[in-house]
Amino acid sequence: QVQLVESGGGSVQAGGSLRLSCEVSGYTSSTDCMGWFRQVLGKGREGVAQIARTQTAYAGSVKGRFTISRDNAKNSLYLQMDNLKPEDTAMYFCAAERRTWCNGVFSYWGQGTQVTVSS
Repeated sequence: QVQLVESGGGSVQAGGSLRLSCEVSGYTSSTDCMGWFRQVLGKGREGVAQIARTQTAYAGSVKGRFTISRDNAKNSLYLQMDNLKPEDTAMYFCAAERRTWCNGVFSYWGQGTQVTVSS
């Protein structure tokens, strides 16, 4: 059974940093497509960043501020978020797909971790 468990969310002031973690169990995700998404209550889900093999991609709104990475030894995915802005406030989810390239489809999702940025 594949499980994704996020952690690291919290409340910070604008300009601060947080590091989200996503621990994967049930399969080895070292080269597969994985991503971070966020959702504000009442709005649609937004893709934030994704990684497949060593290739990364970011939404324009976070490029230069967020960094996605993975630790294959820990079978984990991370999202380093710097220079946070109030508009980054959302529930953040990690997702995975058993494919070594990303096509926007993810079969496995975590439960989410809340990030709140105050001005």
